[in-house]
Amino acid sequence: MAVTACQGLGFIVSLIGIAGIIAATCMDQWSTQDLYNNPVTAVFNYQGLWRSCVRESSGFTECRGYFTLLGLPAMLQAVRALMIVGIVLGAISLLVSIFALKCIRIGSMEDSAKANMTLTSGIMFIISGLCAIAGVSVFANMLVTNFWMSTANMYTGLGGMVQTVQTRYTFGSALFVGWVAGGLTLIGGVMMCIACRGLAPEETNYKAVSYHASGHNVAYKPGGFKASTGFGPKSKNKIYEGGVHTEDEVQSHPSKYDYV
Repeated sequence: MAVTACQGLGFIVSLIGIAGIIAATCMDQWSTQDLYNNPVTAVFNYQGLWRSCVRESSGFTECRGYFTLLGLPAMLQAVRALMIVGIVLGAISLLVSIFALKCIRIGSMEDSAKANMTLTSGIMFIISGLCAIAGVSVFANMLVTNFWMSTANMYTGLGGMVQTVQTRYTFGSALFVGWVAGGLTLIGGVMMCIACRGLAPEETNYKAVSYHASGHNVAYKPGGFKASTGFGPKSKNKIYEGGVHTEDEVQSHPSKYDYV
């Protein structure tokens, strides 16, 4: 019961994490304009992985996609790749984990197969979460670097006495969604790996010894052993306690009652 609960909870947590990764990838608020000490408040800029948007004070919003691939920064392309890889791995993991759930019986699938599928989906969930966390962290590091570089360039005129107006960007809501979603996917993958140990059947070694008398047909039944010579339809069958003996063996070993 605990294994089923752990596996189901891990699946649900991973599902929520993958949904969050998809949402974070599609959001436009990866970087938002820093309004601190900014005299221009009529226009608000924010950017995402796929387009940049401008929102005016009147409420009108205009977005423009990035119509180039080679012209984009290499770090932005790397973040895109990491998020896409995380989504693809997460989708495959969800498909595998659905068939691996213990509460779902498909044909004559054994528990060992479900354990292997659970372990595979858990590892893929972990990799998916790490890709999302890495992508968001790389973008955040890029924002921090550009922010301080823009801050330093604002006070270069006249020995730092004149402040120039420059647009600085800070963390957007998509970064926090991506961090949380990546963490949930990672936790769900770990729970699936833990549940795998409970699904794996225990290995048991059975030692069996079979007895077969040459030239005789031996049959067994509870309470004794039945031996037959097997040389014709009128073969004699005898039941002996304690082992299997042929009729010849019994006759070749006379008992003490034969001399009475």
